[in-house]
Amino acid sequence: MSLYDEQYLTIAQNILDHGYYDTNRTGVSTYKLPHQSMQFDLEREFPILTTKKVAFKTAVRELLWIFKEQSNDVKRLQEQNVHIWDEWEMEDGTIGTSYGWVVQKFHQMDTLLEQLKTNPQDRRMMLNLWQIPYLDTGALYPCCFLTMWDVTDGRLNCMLVQRSGDWGLGVPFNTSQYAVLVHLLAQVSNLRPGMLTHVINNAHIYENQVEGIRLQLTRRAEAFEAPALWINPEIQDFYAFQIQDIKLIGYKSHDKISMEVAV
Repeated sequence: MSLYDEQYLTIAQNILDHGYYDTNRTGVSTYKLPHQSMQFDLEREFPILTTKKVAFKTAVRELLWIFKEQSNDVKRLQEQNVHIWDEWEMEDGTIGTSYGWVVQKFHQMDTLLEQLKTNPQDRRMMLNLWQIPYLDTGALYPCCFLTMWDVTDGRLNCMLVQRSGDWGLGVPFNTSQYAVLVHLLAQVSNLRPGMLTHVINNAHIYENQVEGIRLQLTRRAEAFEAPALWINPEIQDFYAFQIQDIKLIGYKSHDKISMEVAV
């Protein structure tokens, strides 16, 4: 089985078995465990679930919207048939001062790309979406809010910190997204992909997702091998990447499991 299925399902079972049950902002109660983490060597395999289908192209489109386009315009996603931000669309058609807006405001991608190319041993390389003056003017406080970057022996490593992780829906999306980002940045910086460490402060399963998670757990013994990630080798400018330049090769998975989003 893929390493992602193995780590993800182990934590899912622990949340169900040992999670603390309580209410939260959304009104849909959760079982939660604090301080969960997963780690993957991206040269070894690409982390994506095979025990249920993950909408990989949708995840990559959102990733490019945030870090390449640095956009907050929900319609730009809707034009690509991506509707994951529809519930949070504000009156002006944006998500306000969240995610891509904050990346652009502080030139965060430009700074990181320059650091990777000119000073790869810099210990201050990060993308930080938790900008306090702009939290309340955004549609949603960022969940994946911090990435910290390291170059060791020619390999690009990333630690992703997530304040709140919806284990059924959000976390599988997020791990695969940021694994892609590591690969993209490594390619344009003449580095090899290294370790991705995903840390989730509040890892939770909503009570209306328990049935779906239990179904997924029954597929554990029938998980598939991880696919390979293909990136167009001709692209050397991060801002030149298009969705067609990023593909999974040999992605086999079980069927999608429908779960509700708690808003």
